[in-house]
This record gives sequence, structure tokens and C-alpha cells, in this order.
Amino acid sequence: MPKEVILIAAVTVDGFIARHNREVTTWSKDLCLFKEQTLGHPVVMGSNTYDTLAAELEGRRMIVIHRNDNPQAILNNIYEDRCFIIGGGKTYARFSPYLTHLYITPHPFVFGKGIPLFDGETPALNLVFQKMVTVDEMDGIFQYQYKVMKS
Repeated sequence: MPKEVILIAAVTVDGFIARHNREVTTWSKDLCLFKEQTLGHPVVMGSNTYDTLAAELEGRRMIVIHRNDNPQAILNNIYEDRCFIIGGGKTYARFSPYLTHLYITPHPFVFGKGIPLFDGETPALNLVFQKMVTVDEMDGIFQYQYKVMKS
């Protein structure tokens, strides 16, 4: 199992990752940072997220999970030190007990409804802020990195 299991997501200021489960996200300005951070590491995603990708994520082992897959079993088959959970909301919720870090990039949009960051039961996460990374200073977009403290 990886030492680091990192949730990485772009969200609206009201906490949504997409308007619907077939949305190809074009509003996210952090795609270059996403690529830089995930390159060379396994990325875990749900099948709906996989279906919205415009292309394969080169340089990363893509692990597509389905509703009945066991998150613990998936992680036990990852031998690298770090992996990224890249979506969607149900996948984030299912892997939430195993997260060691969150990399969240809020964007200046309000959807009002859509797919929440955690779409399902999620334990309370005790977060400690670690770092802020500039994405687009002019538009006020930054990635916030947190460590998940285990109780």
C-alpha cells in the first residue's frame, strides 16, 4: 500500500467538482499542475471520471475502479510510495478513510448543484495545512495542500 494516498481535485467555491457525471471539465486552470504532480505515479479514478477523459493520461498508470471494487484491495495492489485519487465524488468518498493528503484547487465558480467533492459517507478528516501553490495569481487561483492527521 502506498505511503501517500493523495486526493487531488479542482472544485468550485461551493464545493462541486462537476455539474453532472458526464461533464468534461474545461473550467479547471490547474491541469498543468495536475500533470506535473501526478506524472510517474498511479492515478485511481472511477469509471465515470475515466469516461470524461479527453485522452489517456500518459506517464501514469491508470487504475479505473467500479462500484463493487474494494478500496483497500485496490491500494494493496499499488506498490509505489505515492498514488493519486483523481475522482469523482463517489471515488473520493470511498477512498476517504485511506487519504494521507488533500490537494484542493478552488476555482471562482458557483454551480449551485452538481457532484460534490465527497459524494457519499465520509469520516471527519482532521486536516493540517502544509502549503499553497500558485496556479493563476491574477485570477486568485491557488492549490491548497493538506496533510490528513490520523486520530
